[in-house]
Amino acid sequence: MSSATLTTAGILLITVVAVSYGGLTLLMHVARRKTGYLDNPVRRGLWTAGHAHAGVLVLFALAVLPYVDQADASDGTRTVIRALLVAPPILMPLGFFLSVVRPQDTRPNKLIWLTVAGGASLVAGSLLLGINLL
Repeated sequence: MSSATLTTAGILLITVVAVSYGGLTLLMHVARRKTGYLDNPVRRGLWTAGHAHAGVLVLFALAVLPYVDQADASDGTRTVIRALLVAPPILMPLGFFLSVVRPQDTRPNKLIWLTVAGGASLVAGSLLLGINLL
């Protein structure tokens, strides 16, 4: 595995700490019956989605990273693919969390578009990697 891919994997593994902390935070909101979380279905749903997406997308990125070095692509393209694969587990959860950051928020604000940016990055990175593996 290239040093760039190892570095990317290291960064992704460190984000697992943030995902774990997020899970603990959600658990504490439930256990302590935190107002603004249990009584706000929009906030609860988006925060749950943010935590779930973070975990799954980190695992996805770690699973496909070894293929980046096997792709028939230039070093620059490989760098772009790595960046596109690291962005979704950061952007999508941020969009879910920050779009309803205040306990009284019942509708997502414009930061929900970070989830769309993360999704677009996921599609672009996966497509680019897949094409370069063929």
